[in-house]
Amino acid sequence: MPNVLSKITAALLAILLLYLVPASQAAEREEDIRVLSAYNTLVQFTDAVRNKGYLSSQMYGDFAREIEAFGFMYDIDMEHRHKKYHPEYQDPADATSFKDDFSVLYDSYFTADLMKVLFPDSTFANGNMGNGDIAERKYKLEIGDYFTVTLVKRSVITYEVLGSFLHSQVSGKGTDSLTYGGMVLNEDY
Repeated sequence: MPNVLSKITAALLAILLLYLVPASQAAEREEDIRVLSAYNTLVQFTDAVRNKGYLSSQMYGDFAREIEAFGFMYDIDMEHRHKKYHPEYQDPADATSFKDDFSVLYDSYFTADLMKVLFPDSTFANGNMGNGDIAERKYKLEIGDYFTVTLVKRSVITYEVLGSFLHSQVSGKGTDSLTYGGMVLNEDY
């Protein structure tokens, strides 16, 4: 009887080593490639917006379609921080008490604010990227502003499923969000 149990255990271990471990490694490699591809697309999109100084509905639509092609479900979060200069006064009620100094403030605008400009007639809410006048559907930025895009993964991937089966928990290898951004360099509108 103990001989039969050892043979069954050896067979199960062989199946585990021959099929599940290589499948887990292949899924991990596939995840790495998808994440690198998504990050590359994120960098190209963000740099295009920063170099042109505007975000158009067509640029956003192309970016969203490219991200969907990788097989992950991502939430796209955008942030525009607009730079403003605020003069400093000794007494705010007295215009002659100017201290010859300015403080820098940033107004932040997020994805919902940008979408209202890109898709004003709520065609985006219906899942349609719209096909109205593209010239009017540009979100303009200024030199010195900051533009940042974050991709937050919403889907469960093969590596996470196999990792939870083999290790009873995922080892934290995967990344749940990708962020890239920087200062707007040009106003090319």
